[in-house]
Amino acid sequence: MAKISNVKIAVFPGSFDPITLGHVNLVKRALPLFDKIIVAVGVNSQKNNLFSLEKRLRWLRDVFSDEPKIEIAFLKD
Repeated sequence: MAKISNVKIAVFPGSFDPITLGHVNLVKRALPLFDKIIVAVGVNSQKNNLFSLEKRLRWLRDVFSDEPKIEIAFLKD
């Protein structure tokens, strides 16, 4: 029989182009509520971004580098 996990995971998707203090504040306020937060950068081929995906991922990793409960990922269309 499979064991049921009670791990609480949140996914926070967005373009983060650029990441703002509001994004950071929201993620940090959610930390006590979840065991893991996945910040997922969305890639939309029909949208012209100000910053490259690599730069946005690097910024997010830098901003949340001291928080092991946060994972940075990306989603493509």
